[in-house]
Amino acid sequence: MEYEKNQNQMKLIYHYSITYFEYLILTPLILALSIHLSTCTLGDAFNLYNNLKQNPIPLLFFASVTIILSIVYYMSRPQDVYLVNYTAYKPSPSLMTTKEHYMLFATKYGSFSEENLEFQKKILERSGLGDKTYFPEAVRRVPPDYSFGEATKEAELVMFGAVDDLLAKTSVKTKDIGILVVNCGGFTRVPSLSAAVVNHYKLRTDILSYSIGGMGCSAGIISIDLARRLLQVSPNSYALVVSIEVIGLNWYQGNNRQMLLPNCIFRMGGAAVLLSNHSSDRDHSKYQLFRTVLTHKGADDKSYRCVVREEDEGKALGLSLSKDIIAVAGETLKTNITTLGPLVLPVSEQLLFLATSIARNIFKMKIKPYVPDFKLAFEHFCIHSGGKAVLDEVEKNLELTKWHMEPSRMTLYRYGNTSSSSLWYELAYSEAKGRIKKGDRVWQIAFGSGFKCNSAVWRALRNVNPVNDKNPWMDEINDFPVEVPRVDPIHIDKSKVEQFRP
Repeated sequence: MEYEKNQNQMKLIYHYSITYFEYLILTPLILALSIHLSTCTLGDAFNLYNNLKQNPIPLLFFASVTIILSIVYYMSRPQDVYLVNYTAYKPSPSLMTTKEHYMLFATKYGSFSEENLEFQKKILERSGLGDKTYFPEAVRRVPPDYSFGEATKEAELVMFGAVDDLLAKTSVKTKDIGILVVNCGGFTRVPSLSAAVVNHYKLRTDILSYSIGGMGCSAGIISIDLARRLLQVSPNSYALVVSIEVIGLNWYQGNNRQMLLPNCIFRMGGAAVLLSNHSSDRDHSKYQLFRTVLTHKGADDKSYRCVVREEDEGKALGLSLSKDIIAVAGETLKTNITTLGPLVLPVSEQLLFLATSIARNIFKMKIKPYVPDFKLAFEHFCIHSGGKAVLDEVEKNLELTKWHMEPSRMTLYRYGNTSSSSLWYELAYSEAKGRIKKGDRVWQIAFGSGFKCNSAVWRALRNVNPVNDKNPWMDEINDFPVEVPRVDPIHIDKSKVEQFRP
């Protein structure tokens, strides 16, 4: 224990030495220059003036180069993108569903075998989900309604609910929104979901409107990246990004075990985000978008087939998750952070990583690969709450603490896997806890079908006071964190099945 403590202290000293190396070098040079300049007389200054007056070309050349470089830099630098505000949708309490409720429902109205009912029960007991997640009304009906019409109602309820809350928070007029991106992984319609938003809010006719489908839980960051790119070529614009998932239409009714897991962990939810490139919005925005990094492993067959929506042997449609998904997610994460690392890690971590790579690959030394300490690059981590196993894998790979994992684990517990919107519930959790301070850096990481791992990096522009902001956690944040048991037993009374009504 003492050795580990000393090791951490030495690493911290090394990190600060490398981080502030330029100051350690420049400070003595500046002092030496100041001492030298203090010995100069008025006559020395007059002689310099006369020399420049007689031969002004060097001065003019230096001034011209400085002006030209300044203009080129100003014209070529990317537009700053600000996150003005966002909302994570909180469904009605009437849609709250316990794990026991789920099992009673699946037993009475599902077409599952006894073995697969027991299989789902074991998944739920080990899922990390609590008893206050949400299912759409159509799934809770007697009998359930998995129709396209009900899926449309579910999508509009979540989309419009999230956007209504966002517009109320920001006071931005709908006529000022010039870009719209809507993503939903497992549901598409004609007219598109983005067209439904345009129609409902009567958005302007020249709006740049996009619907993203089939890209899974990582589509939220893909949408943010698309909006960022559009804002680079659309001066003085607002971009509205909406991330949702539809549960009802994707409810699997067969007995293929690879397709039963989504039933157990996916839940109702959505988010709306308002981005801006107005320089005047900086002062009252929450965050500035620093970087997005997208990784797509679709060229690899195993990764491509990892998450597939398909029919089973009995023609029941569902989402099939491969047994390789955790390993594939880990490999895709490594590829993503290999790209992101040099952009965000301090020089001290990059040097350590380079040194161990050279030692292993060139000198063939038998040492462990160095895992960069991303806790030195970020204060907060929002890791897609795709499931307990996914969070465990990321925690292990990045060597994160329980505190860093808390927003993701509590989101999984309270809201379940809400697909691409889960990242915003996680950020809202950190805000509700009063943890976001000006200058803090936030790393959002999401995984999705294809297989993809995407990252977004934000910097807080101000302290976020949760008291002044509507937040889906605020009325219950003092109840968290909770201790999530490794196994949370579900006790089903068989006599309740016949009497059960959702």
